[in-house]
Amino acid sequence: MRIDVWSDIVCPFCHLGRRHLELALAQFEHRDEVGVIWHSFELDRNAEAVQSGSVLEKVAAKYGAPIEQMRAQHEEMAAAAAAVGLDFQWERLVGSNSYAAHRLLHFARSVGRESEVTDRIMRAWYSEGQAIGDPAVLQRLAVDAGLDEAAVADVLASDDFGIEVRTDEALATQIGITGVPTFVLDQKYAVTGAQPVELMLAAIRQAWDEQGTRPEMAAGGGCGGGCCGGGCGDEVDDTLDGQMCSTDGSCGGGGCGCGCGCGCGCDEPARA
Repeated sequence: MRIDVWSDIVCPFCHLGRRHLELALAQFEHRDEVGVIWHSFELDRNAEAVQSGSVLEKVAAKYGAPIEQMRAQHEEMAAAAAAVGLDFQWERLVGSNSYAAHRLLHFARSVGRESEVTDRIMRAWYSEGQAIGDPAVLQRLAVDAGLDEAAVADVLASDDFGIEVRTDEALATQIGITGVPTFVLDQKYAVTGAQPVELMLAAIRQAWDEQGTRPEMAAGGGCGGGCCGGGCGDEVDDTLDGQMCSTDGSCGGGGCGCGCGCGCGCDEPARA
């Protein structure tokens, strides 16, 4: 069985969702027969490479929310992260454009180092306050994770693997994905947001048990706020919603609530 995941590096719920998926699969009886395919998704294609100033203050000012409210929401996210062994240093977040990082992850996949490079870049943004939109930072992180320095420099100096990023995003648009993280199980069921481990595990087990079945399409060819009009080559029949970030500049579903509040840099909708 395959699990397709759309995710952005500069989205805190994507980090949490990735960890929840790992923990769910660790408990899944058939985990050795599950393949996870990660897909690029930019919350803001138009973001500056590196944004200056306090992310928290910018978000609070944009949405007219009290800074105390934003701080409390980030502290809640940090507590949820700590509960599963993650270190969310929200006070150190640096708003960044993630396009080059996504290209680098596709390159890492091509040389068999995707997991290592993903871990390093995500930790750099989420826990270390590094500017992952800065090519020099990406160069260092990629080499730290085992990639060849000259090869990385060539990728970052070009638009190599850009077509892979845009293909992932085009597929997301085609099947109606507007926020991340989004998990598509067995090309049929959409799980959106950082679902609790037990719910993710239950969804994986259900998808496993129903392999080979072909669900009926939801009315109107869609499935609520998740995927619609087909998914990854097949229909996506059902959706389980949770905490996520979307391209309209909001993070929520039980998460941030007011506006973005997540430091993901999703200030404007993505433009083609």
